[in-house]
Amino acid sequence: MPTTIVSVFRGKLPRALARLACGALAIGPLALRAGEPAPAGEPGDGSVPWALHGQVTNVTQGHPPFHAPYSGDNSLRPDGRTEETTDATLYAGARLWRGTELWINPEIDQGFGLSNTLGVAGFPSGEAYKVGQNTPYLRLPRFFLRHVIALGGASEKVEGVANQLAGSRPANNVTLTLGKFSAVDVFDLNAYAHDPRADFFNWSIVESGAFDYAADPWGYTYGMAAEWNQDRWTVRGGLFQLSPAPNSKIVAPDLRKFMFVAEAESRFEWRGRPGKLRVLGFVDHAPLARYRDAVDLARASGGTPDVDLVRRVANKAGGALNAEQEIADGVGAFARVSFNDGAFEAYDFTEINRSIAVGLSIEGRRWGRERDTLGIAAAANALSHDARDYFAAGGMGILIGDGALAYRAERIFETYYAARFGRWLTVSLDYQRASDPAHNADRGPVNIYALRVHAEF
Repeated sequence: MPTTIVSVFRGKLPRALARLACGALAIGPLALRAGEPAPAGEPGDGSVPWALHGQVTNVTQGHPPFHAPYSGDNSLRPDGRTEETTDATLYAGARLWRGTELWINPEIDQGFGLSNTLGVAGFPSGEAYKVGQNTPYLRLPRFFLRHVIALGGASEKVEGVANQLAGSRPANNVTLTLGKFSAVDVFDLNAYAHDPRADFFNWSIVESGAFDYAADPWGYTYGMAAEWNQDRWTVRGGLFQLSPAPNSKIVAPDLRKFMFVAEAESRFEWRGRPGKLRVLGFVDHAPLARYRDAVDLARASGGTPDVDLVRRVANKAGGALNAEQEIADGVGAFARVSFNDGAFEAYDFTEINRSIAVGLSIEGRRWGRERDTLGIAAAANALSHDARDYFAAGGMGILIGDGALAYRAERIFETYYAARFGRWLTVSLDYQRASDPAHNADRGPVNIYALRVHAEF
């Protein structure tokens, strides 16, 4: 292993395995008692009345020193850093009555993202939240009801996994979800790039980079969603609560600031292989700052532009195109293209106004490790002209702000290898190269290494 990688991970692996073992001891016995068939649906359909699942994930991520002639309050620190995050989640679900499930996901979190999760618009770890803490703390990211309304047609088997009870359901249905969960639990899904506990890490690869979706600093919020599933297509709509202020904590339901999102999904076959195409649109409604107003006010006063001084109620819109396609046995390709109204500040996700990401996911069956996965992807993220002027004048955002800006589109390359050991344990190595981090040609490139240890029960 190269010296740079060794220096990033020295002393971290024993700590990761120790946390993983503790989580396994705590959650494993509960999981082993769940999932036995019981009379909860039609006789013989395998329905279960309740289930318990769990997961523990530790990510150690670091980078060596990189070129940076200057830094700001929101910059990625250039002196070389290593950080780690750990989370342990319990997924507890019960069938209240036929077609209705209740799920609760208490979680223990600990750790920090690189530079306090700042300095790269396409941030390199989806396991890093915008809130960090050295000591473990308990929170409740999800607490929701799901109800399925049958529309007839054939019945399909439902596997028992986290946040889904085993059983069966009609293929044609309307699914309603209400409570606290993540908008991207329902929208912008992709089979090959969506789960930083299992596949890619980078924010602008596992999600559409310009999808400024409603979320607290951990990625969750209160909301409701409806999905109409009919034959080869699905139509979804959702209403979700935005933070009280950009990138702030949500303490209670309040839909005066909200995001409306809609998505259409088509399922098809290309040369006999399955694929999906999703088209998404969203609108954020809240007090929003225009970058141009902040810059004009700063020029008039001789100060630094500040979005906090110029917010007023407005609507910010955007959209995304999201495709996945199996192209050979065990090989899948994906692509995401997204945009939003670059006149306005980022609200709850990150400072990206245009984004494109493409990649491949390859199963290890080709080299005799059929449960392993190799992933390769690249993303390019861009700012609007108004956003460039704001950050060049020294403005700060929710994720970036170097104090100055020599603009160039941010480019990300990522590859990972996930090795599966038995039913429960996966160990992954990940490498990313962030060129022009935070859209700044004066800084970087940055080479980022990560080790992920993940167990699920």
